Amino acid sequence: MKAAEAIVEILKREGVEVLIGYPVNHVIEYAARADIRTVIVRQERIGLHMADAISRVTSGEKLGAFAMQHGPGAENAFGGVAQAFGESVPILVMPMGYARRLAHVHPNFNSTLNFRNVTKSAEPVTSAAEIPNVFRRAFTRLRSGPLGPALVEIPSDIFAEDFEGDLDYTPSVAIRSGPDPQDIDRVAATLADAKRPVIYAGQGVHYAKAWEPLKRLAELLAAPVTSSLGGKSAFPESHPLSLGSGGRSMPKPVHHFLHNADVIFGIGCSFTQTNFGVTMPKGKHIIHATLDPNDINKDVVASDALIGDAALTLEALNEAVALRVGTKSRDAMKVGAKIASIREPWFAEWQPKLESNDTPLSPYRVLWDLAKTVDVANTIITHDAGSPRDQISPFWPSETPLSYIGWGKTTQLGYGLGLAMGAKLARPDQLCINVWGDAAIGFTGMDFETAVRERIPILSILLNNFSMAIELKVMPVSTEKYRSTDISGDYAAMARAFGGYGERVTEPGDIIPAIRRGIEATEKGTPALLEFITCKETEVSVF
Repeated sequence: MKAAEAIVEILKREGVEVLIGYPVNHVIEYAARADIRTVIVRQERIGLHMADAISRVTSGEKLGAFAMQHGPGAENAFGGVAQAFGESVPILVMPMGYARRLAHVHPNFNSTLNFRNVTKSAEPVTSAAEIPNVFRRAFTRLRSGPLGPALVEIPSDIFAEDFEGDLDYTPSVAIRSGPDPQDIDRVAATLADAKRPVIYAGQGVHYAKAWEPLKRLAELLAAPVTSSLGGKSAFPESHPLSLGSGGRSMPKPVHHFLHNADVIFGIGCSFTQTNFGVTMPKGKHIIHATLDPNDINKDVVASDALIGDAALTLEALNEAVALRVGTKSRDAMKVGAKIASIREPWFAEWQPKLESNDTPLSPYRVLWDLAKTVDVANTIITHDAGSPRDQISPFWPSETPLSYIGWGKTTQLGYGLGLAMGAKLARPDQLCINVWGDAAIGFTGMDFETAVRERIPILSILLNNFSMAIELKVMPVSTEKYRSTDISGDYAAMARAFGGYGERVTEPGDIIPAIRRGIEATEKGTPALLEFITCKETEVSVF
């Protein structure tokens, strides 16, 4: 058995079904020989984004894997790995490396050294005999503890080496741990005694599949629930106790209830301070439940902390809280009515934009019609950086877990296309949508061709206002003198040129029919790009 064959056999035992990559990396060829589907992208960053989504929409049960060339391939991949690291997404990253005798010779790019600050672990294969040990460590780190990418660098002179003997390799398993029972009792007492508790759910709820325990706790406490962008869809937004999700923009109930809370319980979240997330109000009793002890007191001062898996944490809390609440009535209807009383006038303020008949189109009208047209429960949707994120997240009604891929700790333009493509690979029976703008498509739009070529029928919603509108307020002189915020393109024509379905929409009455035609194209196996010509909208729901 050659070293490359041993690597691929390990990937199969670990359940890797799709290997995304860009050549030359010999793992790609050997994976194909072993019937692992290989998907070749047009640039490394998109491939990593696709692997990212595979891990996300399966709660890490299927791990995304990406392989790239040494030197320029690894250099180009850095941004995609950094994005996954910022979002705490487990991805197996396998760069080919320079031959071992050259790995540390200047100026050769050494992936093990250069990726250490954006991975959970980074390790080279030093010999064929060490392959099982190196990959066992990587997969164990990917499945257990605080999540993030793991990198295994495979030197080019390893592949042809013989792997001696039988391959003794047992697949890794996820190792879970829960909080100290004394801490659970203390926190349960605080929550049971709280007058105005609010629950803030992060993406750790998704990875732990802790959706039902989260709902149970909210109903025990009659506590309103909001989420980070990464945690959106962890709690059904049709539930009377839902406040909606919070990012840079948010529904008014999120702001109102957080600022009026006496206790804020963060579960499966990092409370990372970012311009694209909710800022926790000061002076509150914060309970921070996270898998990563490094999150505690990092950006938000925690009055109490629980370290452990979100499901184990919530299950233990539910037991302890139920004992304390007992038969005491918690008036969830009253809380739900209060939430509605805040939401309804806020929504009425935005309704003119959501139902606007203006041309150029309101992006809010496009997104609202999209939500009314698709089967939301059977759809996975993601935004892109900038305006699409801020325009969709307060108004998209997430109902089922893992139906919304939210992100925002770092905000690379063009991230959403790869996420939608990876989601479709992992969940082929669901409609997978990315919403982006004309700035984002400039970064990664060529990979719409990958969706066509690799038969990944996503629906791509492009909001084109021929401008970097979000920058207009901060670049007035450069815009006036040099048109620095102007951009242009006929992206529907681009989609058609790549072999996909492309349609440009300019009239409000054509929005829903176009969406239906786009969905029909995806159902026939063809990726669709709908280009909506929109106004330079800069207003978002902020407080």
